[in-house]
Amino acid sequence: MASRKAGTRGKAAATKQTQRGSSNVFSMFEQAQIQEFKEAFSCIDQNRDGIICKSDLRETYSQLGKVSVPEEELDAMLQEGKGPINFTVFLTLFGEKLNGTDPEEAILSAFRMFDPSGKGVVNKDEFKQLLLTQADKFSPAEVEQMFALTPMDLAGNIDYKSLCYIITHGDEKEE
Repeated sequence: MASRKAGTRGKAAATKQTQRGSSNVFSMFEQAQIQEFKEAFSCIDQNRDGIICKSDLRETYSQLGKVSVPEEELDAMLQEGKGPINFTVFLTLFGEKLNGTDPEEAILSAFRMFDPSGKGVVNKDEFKQLLLTQADKFSPAEVEQMFALTPMDLAGNIDYKSLCYIITHGDEKEE
């Protein structure tokens, strides 16, 4: 009995930790959108346990007429959640897809190109110049708007690790 309780407690803690890590995902959507996602989640969660698992995905595909889905494809879908896919994780995955946000590691890698010393910061003025003149150019107003939300160190350098967190998870102040 004690081992069953410990296993249940471990699963509940993992689910709670997953929810806590992405709790501001609900602010990304309007209430009607959240309700639509909830309905979609319920359609996929075939066994109604609150977690999407491989058998749920297989059954959903079967109902849509696709009977032979490769195991690797199902595994890849589940791995996108980086843990149990409850409704909060499901909503986070869709939020990332809909908002076009790259994974945090990809954004960090891009910033590291401008940080050869590996200190976790980039020069604000140099970065501003890049934003104004390279690729998808920002307007001066867009640059100022971005810098208003950008964490800076005491020397005025951009703390890009914190900025990446804000980009991928939202600003903690929003909660």
